[in-house]
Amino acid sequence: MTALVTVVGNPRPASRTAAAARTLAAKLAQPPGPVVELAELGPALLAAGDPRVEAALAAVRAAEVVIVASPTFKATYTGLLKVFLDLLPADALAGVVAVPLMVGAGPAHALAPELLLKPVLVELGATCPTRALYVLESDYDKEEVFDRWLASALPQLTRSA
Repeated sequence: MTALVTVVGNPRPASRTAAAARTLAAKLAQPPGPVVELAELGPALLAAGDPRVEAALAAVRAAEVVIVASPTFKATYTGLLKVFLDLLPADALAGVVAVPLMVGAGPAHALAPELLLKPVLVELGATCPTRALYVLESDYDKEEVFDRWLASALPQLTRSA
C-alpha cells in the first residue's frame, strides 16, 4: 500500500495544478509518494487495458490518501480527470481518504472543488474529511496558502488516515 498518491487532471504536464498538488503532497507526507499526471496517459485512458492506466488506477485504489487535483475549466474539473475517475468501479476508493484540490483564475469558482469534485470522490467510496482546497492561479506557489488550509485540515486528515 502506498500512503499518498497524487492525481493531476490537467491536460498539460508540469502545470500550475501539478505544482500546487506536489506542494500539498510534500506537506502531507515525506516522501510525498507517486504523482499520476493524466496528461502523460492521454489517449491511453480510452484504450481498454493499457498497462500504464491500469497501474495508475491500482496505485489510486491502494493509497491511504489521494490528492485529486484539477484546474478549473468551465467552472468544474477537467474532462480528462472525469475520464480517469470513470474508469474506477463503484466503491473503488472505499477506505481511501481523498483531498480534492482545484486551481482557478479567480475566487468566483472557489466552491467548485467542494460542490463538484468532492461528490464524485465520495460516490467512489472515498472519505473526504476536510474542506476541499481551492487555490488561485496567482497563489499556486505560495506556501502560506497551503499552510493556512493545513492548519485546520491536518488534524482531520490525521484522524481519518
